[in-house]
Amino acid sequence: MSSPPPQRDPSSAEGDQQPAGRGGDSGGGVRRALRAVGPGIVTGAADDDPSGIATYAQSGALYGTGLLWTVPLTLPLMIVVQEACERMTLATGDSFGALIRRRFQRGARTWIAVLLAALLVANSVNAAADLVAIGEGMSLLHAGPAPLWSLIAGVVIGFVVVRGSFAWISRIFRWLCLVLFAYVGVVIVASVDWDDVLGGLLGRGFEWEPRYLGLVVAVLGTTISPYMFFWQTEEREEMLRSDARSRGRGQRRGSAKPLTLDDQSPAGARRALWLGRIDVIIGMLFSVAIMFAIVVSAAATLGVHHQKVDSAQAAASALQPIAGDFAFALFAIGFIGSGMLAVPVLAASGAAGFAALLGRPWSLDRKPHQARTFYALLLVGLTVAVALSVIGVDPIGLLVLSAIINGIAAGPFIIVLMLITGDRRLMGEHRNGWAARILGWGTAVIMCAAGAFGIVSLVLGR
Repeated sequence: MSSPPPQRDPSSAEGDQQPAGRGGDSGGGVRRALRAVGPGIVTGAADDDPSGIATYAQSGALYGTGLLWTVPLTLPLMIVVQEACERMTLATGDSFGALIRRRFQRGARTWIAVLLAALLVANSVNAAADLVAIGEGMSLLHAGPAPLWSLIAGVVIGFVVVRGSFAWISRIFRWLCLVLFAYVGVVIVASVDWDDVLGGLLGRGFEWEPRYLGLVVAVLGTTISPYMFFWQTEEREEMLRSDARSRGRGQRRGSAKPLTLDDQSPAGARRALWLGRIDVIIGMLFSVAIMFAIVVSAAATLGVHHQKVDSAQAAASALQPIAGDFAFALFAIGFIGSGMLAVPVLAASGAAGFAALLGRPWSLDRKPHQARTFYALLLVGLTVAVALSVIGVDPIGLLVLSAIINGIAAGPFIIVLMLITGDRRLMGEHRNGWAARILGWGTAVIMCAAGAFGIVSLVLGR
């Protein structure tokens, strides 16, 4: 596939002006470091949404610590993919969707658009299941009927993403990340056999059994999901725009041209890359630490008593007689907060990706009339999710469907990501090095194989 000339896409540069000055050099080192942290943390936290919690709890309940080896396996895979996303946007100032438009010609873009449309469907389905989990969590805490709280959560999320600025929404997301520490509390109050945990991390519980391997695929699918790729690049582009706007006065909200690495001094560019990688590493470490805590707590409680669970809500209910009211409440609060974080990320990531692929403007900092396609896709996705959650559709069925679609899409999207980040015309000196190429393409192979196995397992009814 040949590449068209690498002009910046109008979806992210429409009406922009070049910001005054060169970025990345001025003082406030600590403040700038804290400001740079964000996309990786939010992406990692959103990855531990109720669907992920249900999958991790199920693995601990069914196999104890037998799947803990997936924690050290997924960590480097997540880091290499998300680091490529981060570096891609820092180097180009564009999101994943816009770069797909710049890198590929019309025929290839059509096929990718089909994948992205499937991702929009999967995100809406996943968001619906997360809204159901929020409602059930509130019901577990005796706050009222679950469908009512699912509806309230959907309406509140829709209002926040449409009416709020990116800076405001970003602050809310970062505070919601803290809720996930509730699962660390569950591990503390549970009685854990740490020798067994070490054995699980070393792979001693591995089994060549279809149901076990199917759960491995589920863990990979819920851990390395395509929406993470889009959100990482989109949030970073929003932050680059905000930084450019703070340097170039008088620019409209959401329309400032993002500062790229080439807009900075060599020292500033190196610092931006370093901070971006630190953000990714911290975010992915946070994500797998929560994954570890959920599997271990489920193994120490539900696994010991052989209690099968098929949802986060069921896991929270089963914990109550085993680990006490405190662990039960922490578990329930954790997936309520994670759902409130994940639903807007799911809705916005696919909508922004598709809008950028179509060459349409997008941004949470733009008003609805300035980014009609983006907000239309976002609100349609949220409306479908709310409707599905309120009418009482089986949330586990929804999660299975979304996991299948994500599993199918993950491998191809990683291939697309590797082609973009390896393109000299787009990335210049910041294209993939040998380590990124080996690890990135290795991750693509693993995820393609996992997706294929998931499809076969589904067809065979396993």
